[in-house]
Amino acid sequence: MRSSRRWIAAVAAFALADGACTAKVEEEGKMPDVDVSGGQAPKVDIDPARVEVGTDTHTVVTPDVNVVPDTTPR
Repeated sequence: MRSSRRWIAAVAAFALADGACTAKVEEEGKMPDVDVSGGQAPKVDIDPARVEVGTDTHTVVTPDVNVVPDTTPR
């Protein structure tokens, strides 16, 4: 019963807050005019790393895992 009262109070508070504020656009906005000119990309000296691609074989040892289900009643 308490949770339903809280729910009703929350809905009522939202309805009051929603209805208490109105907004009306009086004048449409406009994006500013922008003129971009000039500029230069930075010069970058790149020394790429040497990468060797190949394959290799490794053996990974994994442990044995025994899972025993819990049969005790809850």
